[in-house]
Amino acid sequence: MDNRDAIGSWLSGPRAAAEEAGVDFGYRGQQLGLPEAGPGSIARPGRRLGALAVDWGLCLLIAYGLITDSYNKAAQVWAPLILLALLLLTLSTLGFTPGKRLFGLRVVALDTGRVSPLRAALRTLLFFLAVPALIWDRDGRGLHDRLARTVEVRI
Repeated sequence: MDNRDAIGSWLSGPRAAAEEAGVDFGYRGQQLGLPEAGPGSIARPGRRLGALAVDWGLCLLIAYGLITDSYNKAAQVWAPLILLALLLLTLSTLGFTPGKRLFGLRVVALDTGRVSPLRAALRTLLFFLAVPALIWDRDGRGLHDRLARTVEVRI
């Protein structure tokens, strides 16, 4: 008896099994009215992580070079505080951080397009809890984006 089909559907997950059954999930951002590719489309996880790495490195550099003389103090205390200030100030005014701009990303509000300071604060505080940022929906938005009613898109 050949059970490769049963094993294959189990290994590829429930989404692949549902797609084989005829369910159409569409593309990321389709439910939000965003394009499938190009400017305005949902930002991919690789770009988002790259932008975060650039922002974190910038905050470490500022903390180590300007505030402390020890890498441990900079990494443990000052860099997260600088990142918090960076996210709050830049997202509510420009819609992007230096890392997001370098990777061609922008955070926009779903209804108005511009992120208000209150939404930026909510998104940033939920991001710092880490768990909401690690739970993603089928559109690729983290729980912090869903609760703040924002989305990270390509420029």
